[in-house]
Amino acid sequence: MKHFINKIRGWRLWPLFLKELRQIKADKKLVVSLILPPTVQLLIFGFALNPEVTNLRLGVVDESRSAASREVVSAFVESRSFHVAESFQSSAELGAALSAGKLDAGLIVPSNFAEQRQRRETARVQLLLDAVNSNTAGIASGYAARIIAALNQRMAQNSPGIALTTAGGSPGARGQFVARVALLFNPGLESAWFIVTGVIGILLVLNGSIIGSAAMVKEKEVGTIEQLLMTPAQAVEIVTAKIAPLFVLLSTQIVLALTVSYLVFGLPIRGSLVLLFAAGMLCVLVGIGIGTFLATFSKSQQQAQLMGFFINPPLSMLSGATTPVEAMPTWMQPLTQLNPICHFATIARGVLLRGAGLEAIYPHLLALVGFAVVLVGVSAWRFRKQLG
Repeated sequence: MKHFINKIRGWRLWPLFLKELRQIKADKKLVVSLILPPTVQLLIFGFALNPEVTNLRLGVVDESRSAASREVVSAFVESRSFHVAESFQSSAELGAALSAGKLDAGLIVPSNFAEQRQRRETARVQLLLDAVNSNTAGIASGYAARIIAALNQRMAQNSPGIALTTAGGSPGARGQFVARVALLFNPGLESAWFIVTGVIGILLVLNGSIIGSAAMVKEKEVGTIEQLLMTPAQAVEIVTAKIAPLFVLLSTQIVLALTVSYLVFGLPIRGSLVLLFAAGMLCVLVGIGIGTFLATFSKSQQQAQLMGFFINPPLSMLSGATTPVEAMPTWMQPLTQLNPICHFATIARGVLLRGAGLEAIYPHLLALVGFAVVLVGVSAWRFRKQLG
């Protein structure tokens, strides 16, 4: 065991690692950029951004299986505010789909719905809304109120004398059709919860990209690449020593972001922090991989920053981190699956707000692993090729 420890301590990687740490410590601007900008951006985005949505995925549980229940479902679809994404056999299956983030809303029509309509009694359905995005939930609730009002009006025209009411009408009105609305995961409709869970991913990837490219290009500018080539270290050791300290430092931003989100915005933590930290560290690796890749095409930090301008804004704006993916054009929505920030935002909202486990988020976690392996591998290969 002692021999094994001494062998590890004798690795040539450690002097390079310590050299990078001393270089980072001497760069005060870099240390400040790791703490101040993420905190300020998280606060500003959390308070200022308010997303909108126009397309909602609806899950349906039709226990009545009657013409009256099909009329209700058709009313929701005909409004074009909802589209039926899937039908379920039970409310438990519907709840599982909502918890996994596969639906925006769920409609449950009870088995006695048709009988209540025939007897001109108060006919009730239940509408479940995923309130992780409070803005989406508020809009969906408004859509539902208008749909119910229109359906009640149609019923009154077809059957004169039936009382007309909306979802907020009197519970005792005869012949009314009402929906009980339940807000899941975010009953207080805190819009900041949706924003900050997405912004955390943006900060991890963008800061990793910016700092990673700056650290690599700086070696070219100051001429220390030639000095590193004269050492016995291999190219893979040099690349690993460059990435490792940045990875460790940037990973601390996960703690910083969660602390700010919890203290300032009251963001709940309902799931496993281990899963969230694993996803966050993969995001950091993705960001460093992007930055290192850009650095292999740049001769100065200015060039790297200009190239990053064409990569980073689209990554953040087309990720669904601050605005729902459903609000994007239909042809653009599949492109978000190629965006690592989109996958991290889904994981963060699932873990923190829904309390989702590995069984619900593993596809997104595997996607982040794939992005990290490809980007870090390709950028390390290009950098090693340049060193050769």
